[in-house]
Amino acid sequence: MSRLKPDLRADDALAKVKASGTLAWGGDAEGGAPYVYPNPDKPDEIVGFEVELADALAAKLGVKGKFVQNQWDQLIPALDRGGFDIILNGLELTPENQQHIAMSIPYFVYAQQIVVLKEANGLDSLEKLKGHSVGVLSASVSWKLLDKSGGIDVRSYPGNVETLRDLKAHRIEAAVMDLPTAQFYAKPDADVRFSGESFAPGYYGVGVRKADTNLLAAINTALNELANDGTYERIYRKYGVWDERQLALKGFQPPQLASASIASDKNVRTPDVAPKSISTLREWPKYLPLLLRGAVVTIEISVLAMALAVVVGLMVVLMRLYGVAPVRWFAKAYVEVMRGTPLLIQLFLIYYGLPQIGIRLNAFFAAIIGLGLNYAANEAENYRAGIQAIPHGQTEAAQALGMTRKQYVRHIILPQALRLAIPPVTNDFIAMFKDSSIVSVITMVELTKVYGMLAMSTYDYIGLGLMTAAIYFALSYPASIFANYLERRLAYDRR
Repeated sequence: MSRLKPDLRADDALAKVKASGTLAWGGDAEGGAPYVYPNPDKPDEIVGFEVELADALAAKLGVKGKFVQNQWDQLIPALDRGGFDIILNGLELTPENQQHIAMSIPYFVYAQQIVVLKEANGLDSLEKLKGHSVGVLSASVSWKLLDKSGGIDVRSYPGNVETLRDLKAHRIEAAVMDLPTAQFYAKPDADVRFSGESFAPGYYGVGVRKADTNLLAAINTALNELANDGTYERIYRKYGVWDERQLALKGFQPPQLASASIASDKNVRTPDVAPKSISTLREWPKYLPLLLRGAVVTIEISVLAMALAVVVGLMVVLMRLYGVAPVRWFAKAYVEVMRGTPLLIQLFLIYYGLPQIGIRLNAFFAAIIGLGLNYAANEAENYRAGIQAIPHGQTEAAQALGMTRKQYVRHIILPQALRLAIPPVTNDFIAMFKDSSIVSVITMVELTKVYGMLAMSTYDYIGLGLMTAAIYFALSYPASIFANYLERRLAYDRR
């Protein structure tokens, strides 16, 4: 039987890659050029200097490269889950990353670059950024560098394109990003400019699971060959990211790689990250204040957005049921459009789209308006169900007594309908506590975003996740109790 099927050990990732004929590499095409991005001429094609590098690396291993899309700040957890064989997407060689995964020798030397509006002056160093709002890519070295510096209002974004959009919309005063990104996006943009010299050089490396020692050794060999045979220079010049720093890649091994080399040795015990969830629970006083600050933002957004949804929803249902024909059509169209399109798209349109027509909202108000208008459609339907559940005979009796439509709707229909609508409205309010996490895409640092940032820095998703879930439950359960109390108080017909 063994002659018919090769015996592949569980930890022999290289043998599995060669047996499958593909090297699956994880990256994020949303992160943008020049790394990995859709070809503008052929949107179904992924291009970029790392795409060509991945193909060249796979060819050295005798297989074909296969791109696997994954959110950038979740690449390491996805690698651990077995979503792909390697990470190749601007992953920095840092002690934090090397603590959790093994990393190859470097394939690119990068640096940080400050980008400001063309008319801005003075923000040309890390020290001078203190006291100013600065945008960075979430979970990147830029974010960690600014956060560690202190005194800087750091705004994290899911992508570099969003960072530059907010800079040009005057929502932030500067952006810090890796030099290749700045060269591709910021340098050709007439509205922004580089400020000061690039600083804090570092290295990109290929990430692999710590157990995949054979695969790591093969990748290191292949990368050395690509550096020596001119492949790096050919690819990097094509995408405009070649500079003299890249010459140091030939035979150069930065000091940070010592820990990676140790981690790749099977005879050396690597740090066990599994118990971190237990230690986090023991050290909850250290993390709880940060999570509670995020919870305060979640409460503010949810309460204000729900208040807006309740008011707008009531207006919409009154327009739909009692307005003239054009008003009814508008109200019905509003409900269908808001329920039929994703909340994420609506937030993007409000936050990133409106500035193009001269309307600039900060992230807090954009989050409230986006959530409120979206949920208003649901509340309108809840109210409509409640109103239509009132027997028609009550309307006829009110008309027989000489009451106007305004009077019987206000004094007879709405009080009963609102009582009937309380349970679904409460469910929506509780759901909004959780849906508020989506506003992190427009730079709001609420509870889920705080959890994500802490989890990415500590690599602990269990302990911090349990703490965050407990906070969400503590927020939503009292709302459920209050709704039950209010429902009993308004149950006049059951007394």
